[in-house]
Amino acid sequence: MVSSIQSEVGTQRKVITELPGPKSRALHERRKAVVSAGLTNGFPIYIERADGAILVDADGNQILDLGSGIAVTTIGHAVPELIEAVSAQVAAFTHTCFMVTPYESYVEVCEELATLTPGTYAKTSALFNSGSEAVENAVKVARLATGRQAIVVFDHAYHGRTNLTMALTAKNMPYKDRFGPFAPEIYRVPMSYPFLDELSGAEAAAIAIKEIETQVGAKNVAALLIEPIQGEGGFIVPADGFLPALSEWTTQNGVVFIADEIQSGFCRTGDWFAVDHEGVVPDLVTTAKGLAGGMPLAGLTGRAELMNAVHEGGLGGTYGGNPVAAAAALATIKTLRDRNLVARAREIGDTLLTALHSLQQDVAIIGDVRGRGAMVAMELTQPGTKTPNAAAAKSIVNYCNQQGVIVLACGTYGNVIRLLPPLVISDEQLADGLSVLGAAVRAAS
Repeated sequence: MVSSIQSEVGTQRKVITELPGPKSRALHERRKAVVSAGLTNGFPIYIERADGAILVDADGNQILDLGSGIAVTTIGHAVPELIEAVSAQVAAFTHTCFMVTPYESYVEVCEELATLTPGTYAKTSALFNSGSEAVENAVKVARLATGRQAIVVFDHAYHGRTNLTMALTAKNMPYKDRFGPFAPEIYRVPMSYPFLDELSGAEAAAIAIKEIETQVGAKNVAALLIEPIQGEGGFIVPADGFLPALSEWTTQNGVVFIADEIQSGFCRTGDWFAVDHEGVVPDLVTTAKGLAGGMPLAGLTGRAELMNAVHEGGLGGTYGGNPVAAAAALATIKTLRDRNLVARAREIGDTLLTALHSLQQDVAIIGDVRGRGAMVAMELTQPGTKTPNAAAAKSIVNYCNQQGVIVLACGTYGNVIRLLPPLVISDEQLADGLSVLGAAVRAAS
């Protein structure tokens, strides 16, 4: 059993003011004067410090974090190994630009990625700042290496906010609305969504493949890009067999299979990567979020013959693979290994799924419970139907926030509650969070 990292501020949720408190409200007024209104805050409490699974705001409230900064602080907050590694690197040097004068930590991160990502073939990597950058560069590599243009993506997908990744993303509001025109040669096909389509993985894959072959033509497709478990789209876990069937089709047709593991990677699902569950081996893998414990770092890793097909200077960026972020990634990976957090993710998943399935029996608004490892969600519906119930999701998030628990909503229809606790959360903290969540669901129903 992995215990929570002990915190000087305590390990228990504690609400001592209304939320947001007076200091957070004052800070929010300052924010409104100088920060773009295009940036929103789901829960406008202003954080001063954090430890383990607890955030402490400006008013001294101790908040239980079941969101991990959207799957970023997988190893928890204020991890001693991470603090030590980042502090030492800042003292040594903060930046040279790897494309100008390189450094060992960049190479070490790429060595780790070659070892950890699925597949025994020779791999190389390139490091970037964000998930969007990693995805965009994956598309560049696939197009150059294959000489083809078309990119296939899926309903409910989310891949980022740059121009190209907005085109790859399915949901219009708030991600795409009036930001076009978007990049061309993007084709969208149906995702396996067991709760709604009630299809087997093989059946859902056959439908997607038929659309690709009919509307695009296999010989025109450079890459098939998919989240093995969709994130923003609603934590949609495809039916077993869906991913293997798509992978087999890409291999048969010379199409690059890109797994977007930005939210699902690095032990989040109870495997190092979500594709490991069915033994799928992608050609390219994009990573970010849980890779560096909160420091901005993303990776693109894949078959050496694809990655090395790019001409010299074709990949890069000023800050990509920054030495401080690289040091954080190495400490994060070591912590995941040393604390056996892949096993802890499975324990957390068992607890979450058991609790939510039990809750589902008591209330009529939970249409579906799904997930894997510490990446679990419930889809909220109008009682007795599959009609999305976004109002219930909003009510549940607000209730939990007022009780000092962070949970996140997602989904194409805004009706999914997702849980992404740090993998160092204690059993006691998890039980406390589930108690609050249960009360919130009952209140909403």
